[in-house]
Amino acid sequence: MKQSLLLERYPIYTLEIDRSETELQSVDAICAHLRERIEAHRCARFIADFDHLAHTRSLPEGLVGDDILAARNLVFSFGITLPEPRVLALRPRSIGVAETPRGFLVTFLEAPMPIANAAMEDWAMSLRRSASAPV
Repeated sequence: MKQSLLLERYPIYTLEIDRSETELQSVDAICAHLRERIEAHRCARFIADFDHLAHTRSLPEGLVGDDILAARNLVFSFGITLPEPRVLALRPRSIGVAETPRGFLVTFLEAPMPIANAAMEDWAMSLRRSASAPV
């Protein structure tokens, strides 16, 4: 898992997975696995599965990179605390799953909550192991 700044301002986590590194061979399978992890977490709540590629292609001005074969976002929230209304600007969370000719790219924006980052990193890393049991 790699941490970096996207567009010099957004701290993101990125995991590149070659097809040979995972049992899960489609974005559908990866999203299903991640959704199971989200739903098994004691504090997380699944919200939506958004097909970003279909949406972008449906727009007259939509532009999609040549190497993007599929692109989805799983939207969810941890919502452990709600100390004040402005916190809503930081929520919900999202994990992006893209398919490329080489394999898959899993990305998420760093959360201001260590428990959320640890869970999302674990979920992403679980794609490289057997998808049998939620952590």
